[in-house]
Formats: sequence, C-alpha cells, structure tokens
Amino acid sequence: MKTADADILIVPGLGHSGPGHWQQRWVEKIRNARFVEQEDWDAPSIDDWSETLEREIMMATRPVVLVGHSLGVLNIVAANGKLADTKVKAAFLVSAPDVDEHPDVPEATAPFQGLPRDPLKFPSMLVASSNDPYCSIERAAEFASCWGSDFHIAGDAGHINVESGHGPWPEGLLMFTRLMGRI
Repeated sequence: MKTADADILIVPGLGHSGPGHWQQRWVEKIRNARFVEQEDWDAPSIDDWSETLEREIMMATRPVVLVGHSLGVLNIVAANGKLADTKVKAAFLVSAPDVDEHPDVPEATAPFQGLPRDPLKFPSMLVASSNDPYCSIERAAEFASCWGSDFHIAGDAGHINVESGHGPWPEGLLMFTRLMGRI
C-alpha cells in the first residue's frame, strides 16, 4: 500500500511527542498523517486513551495505519480487541515501555499495566533499542513475539526520541515504508 492511500494516525505516548520528535516531523512531512490527540497527556487513562484512538479510527476515510511511540504503543495494544473489524491495516510500533516490570518507567503509566499479550489483529512491526531506559531488549522481543510483530533492533538508540538524538530518524521512515509495502 502506498502511504498516500492510507490515513496515518500518529499515536504519541506520555506527554505527547513535542517539537523536533520524529512523530512531529512525520506529521509535518506526510500530508495524510495526523496525531491522535488525547485530552490529558500527563495523566493517561487507559479507557479514555483507547476510546479516543477508536473514535479517530472510525472517523478515518481511508484504510488506517497506526504509528505508536512509547505509551502510544500500549494504547494500540489496549485497543487491539476492538480493532479487528475496523479500517486498521497495520501498526508501526516504536519503543514499547515495560510498564509491568521495568523500575524506571514513570508512575503515570500504571493504568497500562497488565495488558493482554494477544496477537494484534493486523500486521505490525516493533522497533526497539538495545539500551532503552524503559524496556530491556529481551522484554521488547517478548512483546513482539506475543503481538505477532516483526521485530527490529535499532541498536543503541535510547528511547528513540529527541533526547536520544532521534529527531528526523530517517531509518525509522525506511522501516515504516517497508511495513507499508507489506500491506
């Protein structure tokens, strides 16, 4: 599928993506990409965040490809059970945090603990870093296996955000293009 033939829904994590983040740059660069905007970015509610995502998917006019980062990945996973008969064709997942076992994840992520590990209802790719401060590479590989996601290790890339030097992140755009080519 060509990127131009889909609605690209960008699903940020805790605190939103902010200026310079690769998700912000993708919204600016890909004309049919837009953010899924949450009411409260700093005190997430799993129900509210999932409902907002589901509503955005329902409002889409074309097939949907989801692009999640950090807690946005878990938002997609939380909504998975309700996405089987929707327009969602694929998901590009980046830096999933380990909210169940990692000691350094922010306390605000607690509502997302204990999510089911069921396979996603659509093709997906999980990109992880070998030195993510919120998830070990072993847990990321476990998530990918449970979700049925293709798994890509981005090397020592931190949390794959502005703080780790990933503003433009052209390698991510190439991986996203590969995923689009599969659907």
